[in-house]
Amino acid sequence: MAIVKSELIKQLKKSYPNIELKTLTLIVENIIKEMKDSIIRGERVEIRKWGTLTTRIQKSSIRRNPKTGHKVSVPTKKVIRWRMSQELSKKLNEKI
Repeated sequence: MAIVKSELIKQLKKSYPNIELKTLTLIVENIIKEMKDSIIRGERVEIRKWGTLTTRIQKSSIRRNPKTGHKVSVPTKKVIRWRMSQELSKKLNEKI
């Protein structure tokens, strides 16, 4: 199950009942906006104990459409790369 922004705000409201819902919503919106703006500027976004978001350039390539089998040219583009923190990796893999 995925967590959506509205669910995140509800969870924050449970953790911080003294803060108004409107204020929590504004805080979450501003955090997401700053992360987007930083990524667009090509800056690295690091959230301790969670991971790092960076941009990189994906080279153009010739790929195959799996449905039709035809070759398709994919142009050069920027992509977002996420790398999880060591702490998250350890917690994720300790239950295996």
